[in-house]
Amino acid sequence: MGGMMGRSWAIIVLLVLTVVGKWEVKMASAALSAAQCKEERRIGINACKPVVYGKLPTPECCERVRVSHIECVCPVITPKLAALIDLNRAIRLIEGCGRRVPRHYKCGSITTP
Repeated sequence: MGGMMGRSWAIIVLLVLTVVGKWEVKMASAALSAAQCKEERRIGINACKPVVYGKLPTPECCERVRVSHIECVCPVITPKLAALIDLNRAIRLIEGCGRRVPRHYKCGSITTP
């Protein structure tokens, strides 16, 4: 994976890590459909695209990561995708959005430090 596709997946990982921070707070009351999850990921990728190019998350990006559902994001985190992410940078960005990132949390192929 490379180019734009790799960058898009990197954004999904950022979303995952941000959503992990609210796992204890908000469990989905009803399961989302595959189509709803796909749409949620698409909106989040679009909102957070500048982060991949070294920019800080916008208020819109932070809002998306706060409302995204963990069950939509963790299943798509493969070892290949996880390898594209600077986990420490992602955690700093997430905490900058006001989300706590739990230690030693496994989400797909990522485990937080």
